[in-house]
Amino acid sequence: MDAIAVYDNGDAPELIDVPRPTPASEEALIRVLRAGIDGTDHEVIAGEHGVSPDDDDYLVLGHEAVGVVEDPNGTELTAGETVVPMVRRPPGAENEYFQRDEPDMAPTGQYHERGIVGAHGYMCEYFTSRPEYLVSVPETVAQYGFLIEPVSITEKALEHALAARAAFEWTPESALVLGNGSLGLLTLAMLDQSGFDRTYCLGRRDRPDPTIDIIESLGATYVDSRETPVDRVADGYEPMDLVFEATGHAPHAFETVEALAPNGVGALVGVPSSHEFEIDGGTLHEELVLHNKALVGTVNSGRTHFEHAVETLESLPEWFLDDLVTDVVGVDAFERAFSADDHTIKTAVEF
Repeated sequence: MDAIAVYDNGDAPELIDVPRPTPASEEALIRVLRAGIDGTDHEVIAGEHGVSPDDDDYLVLGHEAVGVVEDPNGTELTAGETVVPMVRRPPGAENEYFQRDEPDMAPTGQYHERGIVGAHGYMCEYFTSRPEYLVSVPETVAQYGFLIEPVSITEKALEHALAARAAFEWTPESALVLGNGSLGLLTLAMLDQSGFDRTYCLGRRDRPDPTIDIIESLGATYVDSRETPVDRVADGYEPMDLVFEATGHAPHAFETVEALAPNGVGALVGVPSSHEFEIDGGTLHEELVLHNKALVGTVNSGRTHFEHAVETLESLPEWFLDDLVTDVVGVDAFERAFSADDHTIKTAVEF
């Protein structure tokens, strides 16, 4: 079957032929409809992240996917049912995190991530999975089902940020998203529906630009970081009750503290590469303590976040999804989905 993979020490995705998988006991066979591409895929290709399975010298890419059940194989699933796969799997025997149904809280070394670390991904014609790692989705959102995984990332981040403020009465009004990539724009759309009075999105693009058009169509304010850096946002616009960091630019994590209003919280989801820089540790510490600010780091997501993401995806405006997904290509044109220009936001490969 067709699969899109990167070889160890390779620097570009390749279309390869691999055997069609046979489901083991208690596994179903899933036929892939679409697989999305995000920054993590590019990091894996560049060798900045990712590990191939032990027995192979290549990694099938793709951790964002939607498919249909081809063969339930005796499971409780139904043939033809539309499903989205979760990402993490136990690295052998289940450990305590998987037993508690909290794989997203497992530390490094106690999980595999399909398409990323130690297990092949979903950018192929078929894959197999146990039902507990699949989430059913309505056919009405099947064409955008590959967005459920990134939406689930934001669901978890917002859940943890809100939990960090749960000890007192907190009524946030303003929110800033750092990064106008696909995850940042999805998050902005979610915040727009979550009751925030004022939303902002920070980026580094010049007009005319499709991401700025989306930001402003959502009723948010575009913040050009070249004119107003993160640590100057509070002065240039207003202090933020919530900051969602989706850039992976390491200084932003600490600059977020300066952007927060008293009692505010920053949710960090970007994964930076090594980056050395100086910070004023005393001021940082003082801001956190004297103004009751908090930073929350989060990675991956669990079943409840996927289930909430299905509901969220159904609620997002159709125009937004149409504008966000800028290209869906067939397998024969897969290279185009991995390329980018000024008009590219979110792409996917269709099987």
